[in-house]
Amino acid sequence: MAVYALTGFSLVSLLSFGYLSWDWMKPSLVADVATDPIEKSLPPTFTRPPHIIFILTDDQGYHDIGYHGSDIQTPTLDRLAAEGVKLENYYIQPICTPSRSQLITGRYQIHTGLQHSIIRPRQPNCLPLDQVTLPQKLQEAGYSTHMVGKWHLGFYKKECLPTRRGFDTFLGSLTGNVDYYTYDNCDGPGVCGYDLHEGEDVAWDQSGKYSTFLYTQRVSKILASHSPKEPIFIYVAFQAVHTPLQSPKEYIYRYRAMGNVARRKYAAMVTCMDEAVKNITWALKKYGYYDNSVIVFSTDNGGQTFSGGSNWPLRGRKGTYWEGGVRGIGFVHSPLIKRKRRTSWALVHITDWYPTLVSLARGNLSNVQGLDGYDVWPAISEGKESPRTEILHNIDPLYNHAKYGSLEDGFGIWNTAVQASIRVGEWKLLTGDPGYSDWIPPQTLTNFPGSWWNLERLTDGLRKSVWLFNITADPYERYDLSEQRPDVVRTLLMRLVHYNRTAIPVRYPAENPRAHPDFNGGAWGPWASEDDGEEWEGGREPLKSRNKKKKCKICKLRSFFRKLNTRLMSNRI
Repeated sequence: MAVYALTGFSLVSLLSFGYLSWDWMKPSLVADVATDPIEKSLPPTFTRPPHIIFILTDDQGYHDIGYHGSDIQTPTLDRLAAEGVKLENYYIQPICTPSRSQLITGRYQIHTGLQHSIIRPRQPNCLPLDQVTLPQKLQEAGYSTHMVGKWHLGFYKKECLPTRRGFDTFLGSLTGNVDYYTYDNCDGPGVCGYDLHEGEDVAWDQSGKYSTFLYTQRVSKILASHSPKEPIFIYVAFQAVHTPLQSPKEYIYRYRAMGNVARRKYAAMVTCMDEAVKNITWALKKYGYYDNSVIVFSTDNGGQTFSGGSNWPLRGRKGTYWEGGVRGIGFVHSPLIKRKRRTSWALVHITDWYPTLVSLARGNLSNVQGLDGYDVWPAISEGKESPRTEILHNIDPLYNHAKYGSLEDGFGIWNTAVQASIRVGEWKLLTGDPGYSDWIPPQTLTNFPGSWWNLERLTDGLRKSVWLFNITADPYERYDLSEQRPDVVRTLLMRLVHYNRTAIPVRYPAENPRAHPDFNGGAWGPWASEDDGEEWEGGREPLKSRNKKKKCKICKLRSFFRKLNTRLMSNRI
């Protein structure tokens, strides 16, 4: 059994502060029982396709919402979730691009070639153009489609832009992170550019406006100019609460008593975003959309703990395959839900929104092959059993191989040095290097000496490449059962083998100097011509023997620096 050490605080002291007192199995910290007789009545029937508002937040930690016991104020989200259905067995991806690609396509990363890292600003890469996207399917069903916020699915040529991938309008950023006021983004020293776009044009005139306010105002404007008699889909991908940690002063003042500066700024950004959701909900009611609307709220990955986020009591953080990286905040709020005011433990994954929302829109899925998502609306609305029984978190053949992994450790069927993770029923398996593995309590105690994120650390078991957990019984991933249940390990490894056979080559091309904003008028934007072919490199070769291939010294150096860059840049994604 692993040995744990606490630095700075004892387990008893954490209990005294209440950080281990939250009951995981308790459905909610907000009452789920309807007391209003109107709320108990049956919801209106679907007389016409519903309006769909999908709200995605960036880097919001699992702990960072009121109904998960947070010290951050989120009254709007708490109320919407309490009146709807909370999804407490909901999974996303550990970083930005993968979650967004799976939402938009309904497919796992291994089926779009985006299984490694993120799409970086200077890469000639984007969401595969042969994929029929969620907004495109909704357009086919007669919807007006709009996107506001962060794209991060590639832009090296115009065919990759949101307005070419199914959205009628777009206001937002194309890259992964920008300044909340100036919209500048630097992808390395001296490689900086402006990144706010209106449609396919650079929105220079919007500089200086705080992005959370700007995006909320745009949503209200869209609703005001559209007819509620016609179905509408709005994808609101807030930049908040990704770094840089910037917030209007009035929100920071509310948390002036917080000792940790990063946590204080982060909390302010979360509360500001919460008020933005309040304004969007108000606009839905004001302009006549609300009674026939479905609001979906989701985070995109776990919180970044050294930037103020908290995933407590889960293990790990953003960028890891521990629960703190992949278990998300999610809920659905709608007058159309049949069984409201409850918590659902149905297994749901971010890929499920594609078939679920297209089905709600009465769209046609018969001509869409190879979806990894399921229609989970009956599970959400009626409390029926989820059709999903497993989740492939990912297989990343290009990520640094674990030093102690081998084909032998994988029963001769899987190289355990390869980073991969899968959930089947109540079991979760991780192989390779899953990422930073500590448990990190909320960062509000004090600014005590040392690194505040090193409160509780695993002190043995570091020479491992296989972990197995019963997530239902052990959601905090404290008891590795890989040695006690080799039969389960082998079964899940076979599932990884099955999925890997369906994987397409990794799309992770080298950066192109033509992408520099200086060549594009000082802004990030498409640089390749429409005649340029799609580029990618890599594939499943880490599952084979790399040593059999002869490489020149230059190739080895390129490979080394690519891996080094991936590890260094992981703190920026």
